[in-house]
Amino acid sequence: MMIEELGLDPRITKKLQEQGITELYPPQEEAMVPALRGDNLVLAVPTASGKSLVAYLAILQAVLKGGKALYVVPLKALASEKYDDLSKFSDLGITVAESTGDYDEVDPKLQRYDIVIATSEKADSLLRHRTKWIDQLSVVVADEVHLLNDPERGPTLEVILAKFRTFNSRAQLIALSATIKNADELSDWLDAKLVTSDWRPVPLREGVYVDGEIFFTDNSKRKLEKDESPVREIVKNAIKGGGQCLVFVNTRRSCESLALELGKLTKALRPRVADGLLQISRRMVGEQEEPTTMGARLGRCIRNGCSFHHAGLTSSQRRIVESAFREGLLGCIVATPTLAAGINLPARTVVVRDLRRFDANVGYASLPVLEVRQMCGRAGRPRFDPYGEAILIARDEEERYLLMDNYLLGESESIFSKLGTEPAMRSHLLALIATSDVRTLEELESFFGRTFLSHQMDTPYLSETIELILEFLKEEGMVADEDGVLRATQFGKRVSDLYIDPKSAIIMRDALEKYKGGPTFGLLHAICSVPDMPLLYLRKSDYEWTEELLNEVQDQLIFDPPTDLSLYEGFLSELKTAKLILDWSSEVHENEIADKFGIGPGDIRNKVEMAEWLAHSMRRLSELFNKDARNQCEEIVVRIKYGILPELLDLVHLRGLGRVRARALHARGIKSIEDIRNTSYDRLKQIPTIGEAVARAIKDQLGQTDPTMPALTEDGQRSLVDFR
Repeated sequence: MMIEELGLDPRITKKLQEQGITELYPPQEEAMVPALRGDNLVLAVPTASGKSLVAYLAILQAVLKGGKALYVVPLKALASEKYDDLSKFSDLGITVAESTGDYDEVDPKLQRYDIVIATSEKADSLLRHRTKWIDQLSVVVADEVHLLNDPERGPTLEVILAKFRTFNSRAQLIALSATIKNADELSDWLDAKLVTSDWRPVPLREGVYVDGEIFFTDNSKRKLEKDESPVREIVKNAIKGGGQCLVFVNTRRSCESLALELGKLTKALRPRVADGLLQISRRMVGEQEEPTTMGARLGRCIRNGCSFHHAGLTSSQRRIVESAFREGLLGCIVATPTLAAGINLPARTVVVRDLRRFDANVGYASLPVLEVRQMCGRAGRPRFDPYGEAILIARDEEERYLLMDNYLLGESESIFSKLGTEPAMRSHLLALIATSDVRTLEELESFFGRTFLSHQMDTPYLSETIELILEFLKEEGMVADEDGVLRATQFGKRVSDLYIDPKSAIIMRDALEKYKGGPTFGLLHAICSVPDMPLLYLRKSDYEWTEELLNEVQDQLIFDPPTDLSLYEGFLSELKTAKLILDWSSEVHENEIADKFGIGPGDIRNKVEMAEWLAHSMRRLSELFNKDARNQCEEIVVRIKYGILPELLDLVHLRGLGRVRARALHARGIKSIEDIRNTSYDRLKQIPTIGEAVARAIKDQLGQTDPTMPALTEDGQRSLVDFR
């Protein structure tokens, strides 16, 4: 079907044609009828089969008729991608906003936008704050809805969908998914039209490599030029044919070492892109506020044309790698499976080297079929590749047959609700009461009766879990029961708005009530002892120094070490995590932190962001339980946010001054905002790490811009935007 046959607003049709989109793929054609009619829709098709376009067109058509849309994604990186895609239609008068952070407050400006793109957690936070525009939504898109099966992300996504089905049934629900075994069960739950297909825009050949040959599912096979490494053989063959490669491995260490090894190959095979890669490498290294050894390793790999990609990288580093690959400069990326989770980054050839990974609960376990299919689905770039190839690596003939039958010829797993545990339910149950969406036990049971969990299991078990959690919330003073009418207390409302686990709030409350002033490490440890804080893994080499740390800080701790030896290792993990946050907020260099704790810059940022949010939550709770601790909590929040010692607290009030720039100023005797006022622009711009763009921006904030200052160059303007 041609685009002009859809009956879209002519302005949309014209924009699509300008982007080179003139014809629909078969699954898109089938999905567009219910999508444009306003029906609920579950679209379950392979990766790169055009799911997003169906959602975009339904949204755009609705918005141009006066509607409003919410696009829910699992990852911040995906939110940025969708924002870029939909912003291409801004000249039609459509406004788009991206909202992914700060769960405690709702930006009132979101009301002005036609389309809001948010992560699941942010969307749930918006629902908890009862923002009025939520009730005006005409279309809600849930991307990667098969992640209902994910224990961490799934429960929140499920509750969001259940809330719209219950409280705003007028909104059209469009759920986008990879191909799953029980898509019909999902569509039945959502009362939605199901469109499912195995069609792909680029033909996909899937096979298993063993002993120099690739055996494909169509019974064909191909011999490769012999090499010492199967991955090298496959990558060399693909790059010689003009393609790019994605290689998936199971550990970060393998990821980096293999990227270095393959870089020798890609550099030799693709000399024409050397200059472009060198520029990207220099840019990546130069943009680091604090140069790190990982950044240097990444830069070296990029120069050779084969980068690594894993969760230890910062978001900016990942974006640079992904952009260089999309531009065709990188010949290969070696990644952990995080790259396969929805980011639009296809390649001619995908190699899945490792099909097992370590799980702390069970040891090494096989990857799910659905996850491997997600990786394989990255093979084949529409409009660039005549075909895609996805290749698994087997050690011998026996394993070849096993991998072929299980992963390439077998069905993907069914997805199941992960909402049924007490930790998953208690936060959402409290939120329903705090927002007055439910007022009685019967209404609570009725709401959860509309979840995917209830759709898949017996109700009696669910009722018991609800009653158990409700009793817990009453005992802890978050919910009051007044003659059968449920009401959230001030404490309960605050916890719901802060978007933290009620158990985390209880630990913070107890810590605040015990805290009598003095050193704040005890508060840091309390923050790191809550369920919301993902703890650092305790290595064997960590026992000695964490126990030494315990001896040093024991008199500062609010909570005593556990007497139960089975809990002691977890306690040391809490101390290790708290020490990381302390080091960061004491201006210890990122390199030193990364080496000491065995993590990457991205991991540091993730821990710091969570610690900052939890410290903010503790500050808000101090208003209820210990007003005397509010100033200490506020100082902790700012120090964690910027990674600074107390002496820099005044300087970082100015936008653009982080730990490195503020320290550079302080080292030259500029120790306060007043000192900056008394420092000339010419002197300011000469300080290392400051420069013209930052100096001018600082003076702008203080109202001290001199008309004789030179205008900013385009690069300077961009820097200004970046740090604001």
